[in-house]
Amino acid sequence: MRIPLITQIFIAFVLAIIFGAIFGPDIAVVEPLGDLFLRLIQFVIAPLVLASLIVGVTSLGSGKQMLRLGGKTVAFFLVTTFIAVSIGLAMGYTFNPGEHADIAEPTPEEVEEETAAHDEDVVDTILNIVPENPFAGLAQTEMLQIIFFALALGVGILLVGERAEPVKNFFDGLAEVMFKITGGIMKVAPIGVFGILAPVVGEHGLSVLLPLLMVIIAVAVGCLIHILLVYGSAVKLLGRISPWKFLKGMSPAFLFGFTSASSAATLPLSMKNVQENVGVSNKTSSFVLPLGATINMDGTALYNGVAVLFIAQFYGIELAFLEIVTVMLIATLAAIGTAGVPGAGLIMLTITLTAIGLPLEGIALVAAVDRTLDMLRTATNILGDSTCAVWIERSEHKEKAFQPHATDEISS
Repeated sequence: MRIPLITQIFIAFVLAIIFGAIFGPDIAVVEPLGDLFLRLIQFVIAPLVLASLIVGVTSLGSGKQMLRLGGKTVAFFLVTTFIAVSIGLAMGYTFNPGEHADIAEPTPEEVEEETAAHDEDVVDTILNIVPENPFAGLAQTEMLQIIFFALALGVGILLVGERAEPVKNFFDGLAEVMFKITGGIMKVAPIGVFGILAPVVGEHGLSVLLPLLMVIIAVAVGCLIHILLVYGSAVKLLGRISPWKFLKGMSPAFLFGFTSASSAATLPLSMKNVQENVGVSNKTSSFVLPLGATINMDGTALYNGVAVLFIAQFYGIELAFLEIVTVMLIATLAAIGTAGVPGAGLIMLTITLTAIGLPLEGIALVAAVDRTLDMLRTATNILGDSTCAVWIERSEHKEKAFQPHATDEISS
């Protein structure tokens, strides 16, 4: 019987703790395994984000109605994703999960160097988003420049239309190739997690693992706030229906998504619930929900905010204001390019850490509790998709009274 990847990662996590505790600093001999895994992740990031983000933009199609619906849907997801990562950062600062576990307290000289390296003003940061040479941005893995280049190419392909079909097909193929390569890399993730984590435990002891419970609590509280305040307000003010009716109607899909940790597996139930229990038309739900399952990553963006601050606190690194802004932009814009990728949460976190120069070794720690975090992220994303469907339905049919299409009872 094949062992699921998340179970393999958990086993690797447990073994890393055991071997690290037994062998102490001598376990550093396995560190090259972790270094190799991190190099593989870095190897795939730039082409993966470029290709998948272009595919995400061009998937909106060229028809006027599809562009209108697609534009509204993407805009909704970008706004809620931006809010989600902001809430995640707020939870990170509130709970400070890594504050008392820093294993690399910087010296005054290192703090001064860090400050000088990131001493850019807002104007320079904004200007740096637009690459003078997009290929140089790709070569140097400048994430904001790569995202800008991908968005520009995607919009250009849509505007040109049929004549740009070969270009679109090229990036479709490249995205599929990168997805396959990424899937292969994720299969060796357990070995990488062991190679990263065991030397850390061996050198610093089991105390490095204690803050993980605070990470889970911070993400859980953040998701609850996002669901109640952001989604609740959206269905009330934009969809003009009762938040209670919405949450009650979507509860079967929410619970299934929480237990399965899969937006794709939950999609049929989400469509059934949003049509029969909330009253969204089949036309709207058939467009919005599959698109949302592909590009909506509110839960992952929120987790990103918490995880980035946890890793920064863990290594004793204080983030500057512009680095916080960069985290918000990266987590928002990268959502379109990574949602369909195997291990999307891990890939998205790696992108963010790379953009602001935090140690990639930190992903081994959060990977240990990724299953629990993935359940929270997925359930949040599912409600986000359905909230968007309610708003699109109202905006397209302003006078519509939401009525269940089949029955007022909750479908299972």
